[in-house]
Amino acid sequence: MSVSEVPSVAACPACIATPLAIERAKGTAATADQEFQLSLPTVHCAACISAIENGLMATDGVADVRVNLTRKRATVKVSAGISVEDIVERIASFGYQASPLDMATLTAGESDRASRDLAMRLGVSGFAMMNVMLLSVAVWSGATDATRDLFHWISAGIALPTIVFAAQPFFKSAWSVLKVGRLNMDVPISLAIFLASVMSVFETMSGGAHAYFDAALSLTFFLLAGRYLDQRMRGVARSAATELAAMEAPMALRLRNGHAETIALKHVVVGDILLVQPGSRVPVDGTIIKGATELDRAFLTGETDLVPAGVGDFIRAGEVNLTGAIEVRADAVGEDTLLHGLADLVSVAEQAKSRYNSLADRAARIYAPLVHLLALVAFGLWLWLSHGDVRLALNIAVAVLIITCPCALGLAVPAVSTVASGRLFKAGLLVKHASALERLAEVDHVVFDKTGTLTLGRPSFHSAHQLSKESLAIMHALAQSSAHPRSKAIVEVTKDMSLPWVNLSDITELPGQGVEGQWEELTVRLGRASWVTNTPQSKGTMFMVEGHEPVQLSFEDALRPGARELVQTLRERGIPMTLLSGDTEAVVADLARDLGIPAYQADMMPDEKVAAVQSLQAKGAKVLMIGDGLNDTAALASAHVSAAPASALEATRVASDFVLVSQDLSNIGRAMRLSKSARTRILENFAVAAVYNLIAVPIAFMGFATPLAAAIAMSTSSIIVSLNALRVR
Repeated sequence: MSVSEVPSVAACPACIATPLAIERAKGTAATADQEFQLSLPTVHCAACISAIENGLMATDGVADVRVNLTRKRATVKVSAGISVEDIVERIASFGYQASPLDMATLTAGESDRASRDLAMRLGVSGFAMMNVMLLSVAVWSGATDATRDLFHWISAGIALPTIVFAAQPFFKSAWSVLKVGRLNMDVPISLAIFLASVMSVFETMSGGAHAYFDAALSLTFFLLAGRYLDQRMRGVARSAATELAAMEAPMALRLRNGHAETIALKHVVVGDILLVQPGSRVPVDGTIIKGATELDRAFLTGETDLVPAGVGDFIRAGEVNLTGAIEVRADAVGEDTLLHGLADLVSVAEQAKSRYNSLADRAARIYAPLVHLLALVAFGLWLWLSHGDVRLALNIAVAVLIITCPCALGLAVPAVSTVASGRLFKAGLLVKHASALERLAEVDHVVFDKTGTLTLGRPSFHSAHQLSKESLAIMHALAQSSAHPRSKAIVEVTKDMSLPWVNLSDITELPGQGVEGQWEELTVRLGRASWVTNTPQSKGTMFMVEGHEPVQLSFEDALRPGARELVQTLRERGIPMTLLSGDTEAVVADLARDLGIPAYQADMMPDEKVAAVQSLQAKGAKVLMIGDGLNDTAALASAHVSAAPASALEATRVASDFVLVSQDLSNIGRAMRLSKSARTRILENFAVAAVYNLIAVPIAFMGFATPLAAAIAMSTSSIIVSLNALRVR
C-alpha cells in the first residue's frame, strides 16, 4: 500500500481501528527485528492515533504499531535496517512530534504484571485450599483406613501442583538469599511448606493418620495475601531518576553550513551550534548566540513566570523554549549537564531511602533465625526422647515450623497499610510507597515548597477595578494574542465582563517583552514594565495606551485550599516548619509572614534545597518535604518522607511517597494523624502474633499440634490481624 493510499481519518474509534485491525489480522506486515519506544507529546485524540498507526503501517519495513493515548507513547516494531530516526521523520511528515525513549526507563508496567501474577497465584491457592479443607473435614470427622488414605491421595493430587505453582515467590526469594549465606522471612516459610508437603506425602504412602496438605495450602494462601497487599502498595512506585533521565531531549538539530540536521543527542559535542525551535526542550547546557525567546525554567526554580533570554544568556538542558527560535552553542553535554546532575542527586537519594528498615523488616531479622532454631531444637529433643524415631521427630519439627510460620506477621503491615491507604485515597491522598505511612508517623519537621504547593502556581489578575471598560477591552484583545501565564490570567478575568468592542490591528508579540498593537492610530502595549515604558529600572507588568500614563498591573498567586489550615495544625502540634523556594526574597518573606511559617529561604537552586533537607536530617530531624516542581525532585527523594500535588510533573510525583489528588492541602495533616493510628495498629498486630506464638509454640513443641490444630491456629491469627487492621477506619 503506497503512502497515497493511507486510509483517511474516520470519525469514530471503531471505524478508525478497523483498517489497521484487518491489516494486522491478515499478517501482511513485515517481520519485526527491532522495537522502538517513542514519545508523542502532541497526540490528543483517536484521529491522531489513526493517522500515526495507519501511516506507519503503510511504510515498508514496519511490522506493527501501537499508540497509547493515555501515556502519549507508541511502540513500533520494524525490520532490520530501519532506524529510529527514520520513524521519527516519518511521523513528522504526518504533522506530529515524536522522540525516542530509552527502553531502560520504561518499567512502569512491571509492577502491574507482578500484582497480576500474585493475584493469580493467590486465587489458585485459595481455590485449592478450600477443596482440600472439605476433604479434610471427612478425615477430622473420623474417616479411617482406605477412606482416609483415598482422601489423603486426592488432597495430594490437588495440593502438590498448587504448591509448586503458587509458592514460587517464596521459594525463589529464599533460594536467592540462601545462595549468599543469608536469611529472610521467606526461608522458614519455604522450609515449612516444603517439609509439610514432603512429610504429608510420606505419611500418605505409609498410611499415616495425619497429613499437612491443608496446613501447607493455608500457609501459602495467607502469606500470598500479605504479599499481594504489599505489592499493591508498591505498585505505583517507580524511579524518579529514570523519569528525569527520560526528560533529556534524545535528538537535537545541529547547524552545519546553514542547514539543520537531526542527530542523536549522544553525537553532540561541546562547541556544536544547535537550533532550538519554539516548543522544544533545550538539549544541552549552552549559550544563546542568535535569537531571543522566553523560557519555561520551572524545573530549575519552580516558578511559573517565563524568563526572557537572548544573545549571550546561558541556558540549561531541560528548559523549554516557548516563543522564538534560537541558536545555542553547546557548552556542556550528556553527563555534564545540570539536568543529568539532578538525576544523579535523585538516584543517590532514592538509594538511601530504599535502605529504610521497616517494622516488618526488623521483626523478620529476629524472627527467621528463631523459628529455625525452635524447629531444630524440637527435632533434636524428640529424636532423643523417642529413642531415635526420626518419623515422630520430623513430624513435630514440621508442626513447629508450620504453627510458628509468620502468617500473622506477614499480614500485620500490609493489612493495616492497605486499609489506611484506602481511607486516605477517599480523602484525596494517594499512598505510593509501602513504608510511607510508617515514615510519616515519625515526622518531626515539615519543609514546604512555595509555588504550586502552598500556592496554586497560577497568577490571578487583581487590577481590573483600576481601568475603564474601554481600557479593559483593549487589554483583553492584546492578552488573547499571548500564551503568557499573566495574559491568560487577564483573559480569565475579563472574558465574562460586558466590554465594548475594540478594533486592534498589527498585533505582534515580542519574545520576553510583551504584546503591542494599534488602536485608533495609537500604540497600545501590555507586558514587561521596562519594555512598556522604555525605562530599564521599571519592574512588574504594565499596560499603556500611547499618550496616557502606563498602569501598573497587580497579580497574585492564590493560596492552595487547606494551606492555612495545615500550617495551623502543624503549629498546634508543635512541629517546626521551613519554607524553601526559588522565588525572590520579598515574595517568599511575605508568604511566610502571612502563613506564620517562622523559617524560610529564597532564591534556592535544586542542589541547595537538597542540602537544606539533608542538613536538617543530619541534626536528627525526620523531614516531611512537600513540593511540586522538578527543582524539588531531589529534595523530595532525599527527605524521610515526601508528598506532591497531583498537578506536579510526573518525575516529581514519582519521587514522592504521597500524591495529593485533591486540591486540599489540609489532607496531609489528616494523613499524619492516620499514620500514627496505623503505626499503633501495626504494633498491635505484632503483639497478636507474639501472643499467638507464646500459646502455639509450646503446644507444637510438646507434640500436640495436629494438622487440624495448625490450620485453625494459622487461620485464626490471620483473621484477628485482618480485623484489627480494619480498626484504622
